[in-house]
Amino acid sequence: MKDYSNLPDFSDKQLRTLRNNLNNRLEAFKNGNDKKLPPSHKLFGMEEGQCKMLLDDVYTEMKRRAKA
Repeated sequence: MKDYSNLPDFSDKQLRTLRNNLNNRLEAFKNGNDKKLPPSHKLFGMEEGQCKMLLDDVYTEMKRRAKA
């Protein structure tokens, strides 16, 4: 599983891409289409709860940048 403890170092584009990937993954969990991801995928090894927590962190970072 990739380390996302450095979200402030991500570019705006990387944050948006991660947000979109997380939203898509969470939608897949909700629809029961939670297929196994290949090891090369950014979200490989993450469960639904971990995706939700990371998405919250991404939104928090995006909001922090919008205020700056």
